Amino acid sequence: MLKLYSYFVDCGREGELQGLFVADDENVQNLVGKELYFGSVLGKYSEISGTFELDDVTVESEDQEKIGWLIETFEGHTISGYNPFEYVGEEEEIEDEDEQEEEIEEEAH
Repeated sequence: MLKLYSYFVDCGREGELQGLFVADDENVQNLVGKELYFGSVLGKYSEISGTFELDDVTVESEDQEKIGWLIETFEGHTISGYNPFEYVGEEEEIEDEDEQEEEIEEEAH
């Protein structure tokens, strides 16, 4: 089942990463322990990276109608800010948004 998640990571003095995204529970579980690389998103030479943990996300909604509307309106699974699925290292590729979109279509029918 798809859920709306908020993402938050405190990067100390450099700042923080925040985002809203839609994902399936199983995909989020599969992301745990994967290395994420954000690059210099918090300023020149910031080089932000880390390991994804379940504590980094909070379920904000399980309302499938609302989630479907968000995906349609924002034309994808990233609603705002940073989506950790977009920052997985190349060697740790996981299910991409195209496959998640196929799941949504299957669930809708």
